[in-house]
Amino acid sequence: MQTLIAQSSFFEITILLCLAAGIGMLGLLLRQPLIVAFIAIGILSGPTAMDLVHSEEQINLLSELGIALLLFLVGIKLDLKLIKDIGVVSLATGLGQVFFTSAIGYGIGLMLGFDSVSSLYLGVALTFSSTIIIVKLLSDKREVDTLHGKIALGFLIVQDLVVVLAMIILASMAVGESGVSSKGMLSPMHSLYALIGLIVALAIFIRYVANPLTKTMARIPELLLIFSIAIATLMASVGKIIGLGMEVGGLLAGFALASTPYRETIATRLAPLRDFLLLFFFIGLGAQLHLSDLGANLTASLVFSLFVLIGNPLIVLLIMTKMNYRAKTGFLAGLTVAQISEFSLIFIAMGVSIGHIQPSVMGLVTLVGIVTIACSTYMISYSHQLYRFFEPVLLAIESRLMKKQAHIDSANLEANSPETVIFGLGRLGGYLLEQLHKNRSVMGIDLNPDEVLAMQDKGLNAVYGDVTDAEFTSELPLAQTQWVICTFPWHHTGLSFEDGRHALLQHLSQVGYQGKTIAVAHSQFDDERLKAAGFDYVIQPHTQSAGQIQIIISGNKEKLR
Repeated sequence: MQTLIAQSSFFEITILLCLAAGIGMLGLLLRQPLIVAFIAIGILSGPTAMDLVHSEEQINLLSELGIALLLFLVGIKLDLKLIKDIGVVSLATGLGQVFFTSAIGYGIGLMLGFDSVSSLYLGVALTFSSTIIIVKLLSDKREVDTLHGKIALGFLIVQDLVVVLAMIILASMAVGESGVSSKGMLSPMHSLYALIGLIVALAIFIRYVANPLTKTMARIPELLLIFSIAIATLMASVGKIIGLGMEVGGLLAGFALASTPYRETIATRLAPLRDFLLLFFFIGLGAQLHLSDLGANLTASLVFSLFVLIGNPLIVLLIMTKMNYRAKTGFLAGLTVAQISEFSLIFIAMGVSIGHIQPSVMGLVTLVGIVTIACSTYMISYSHQLYRFFEPVLLAIESRLMKKQAHIDSANLEANSPETVIFGLGRLGGYLLEQLHKNRSVMGIDLNPDEVLAMQDKGLNAVYGDVTDAEFTSELPLAQTQWVICTFPWHHTGLSFEDGRHALLQHLSQVGYQGKTIAVAHSQFDDERLKAAGFDYVIQPHTQSAGQIQIIISGNKEKLR
């Protein structure tokens, strides 16, 4: 077997792919994310286990293509128009989490006996969370559009920006003072000139070339895919030549196409290829690791893993609570950063290749990745159950840190009972509040302080409150209220349904509410659940929209009037 593998790269890769399929299936049965299976495959195929990797040149080529595409897809999400949409809380909490995690991680590294450079690498590596895992788990739970889901996605944008900065700084460190980089590329001054020229060229490309070129390529989807891979590898090569590194080059390539209307199509089509090629990054990584590297820093890896699993969520929780978000929102958002990502491994691998840190640090971070990714998968999946377990402690933190601002708490409740109360001030709820305000007494309630303040700035009656808080509901002036409307979605937790709308019905019954209730359903299954729960009216916007579209295309426009 070993002789055949050594003689044929094709046979070697075939064995590795079969191993990947088998380990991937095992990971699926154990409900582990694919990246955990990738790391396991890398270690198993390494020299101290099965010793399957002998075609280092071919494996490294595929690995470099995978990294270039990974960074390209990160860059293509960095549309500057999105930066303003992530919200103050995402920006402040994201930057705060990066700063405190890096600083505390650096201090832990020093206390564990690592030198200052290794400690700095470790501290920065611990700040990156896995976009793939977070988006996948939130999507599975249908929590992407919830308050904590939106804030978590904002974290990812902030972290992506930090990744860009970290990669650029690290690449600049690779340039020595002898006139060429440690990899034999351009001198520091020439690299700076080349970077300026590259930025100018990219600006011209984005302004005048990107849109018409991608529009032409998009006529044939396969050609658009080839073009995307070509520009990713071209820019990665240019980045490597001028001393910035192929990672930064890949990021800039993605950024060059981020403002085009085809970026989502490109990202969707390239994602499977990225995942396939990243397999070889982890295989190549495992080929350089010895099991002794993993065990050498077992105590340190446990300490860092506990910090990521507990410290990162706690940092987010404290920052968000201080910004006047409920402890539940901060806790649920914080759990999403309880793991390190593939970028952490790439970042450390760059440090090893430059010569700043020892390969044993790579083994340490790999073990931290295995532990935190596996544990955080379950933490996010059972986040609502965990919140209920820690609720007494979290509420104590909330009462101590949360600012009692009059403009967002129940002190603003009107003395007179409104005719209509709307729970949820998102796009639908906010628009409904604006329209009903014109001819009737109406109050809007939301858990997001930003949404409440935005409505109050328009002169509308908006109040900050949690629908699951029985005490808050009991204080609402509902004596003359005729309608209670719920516009927010439900959340699937994996084992049970955590639905604030059901809790609201229970609270309304307890306070003797006599009016009617309306809920907005987001699926047929949701529609049935809400009707069974006892709502008087259930509206399903997608079904009604489909009916109107059917009327329009049938030509019977009279029914729309």
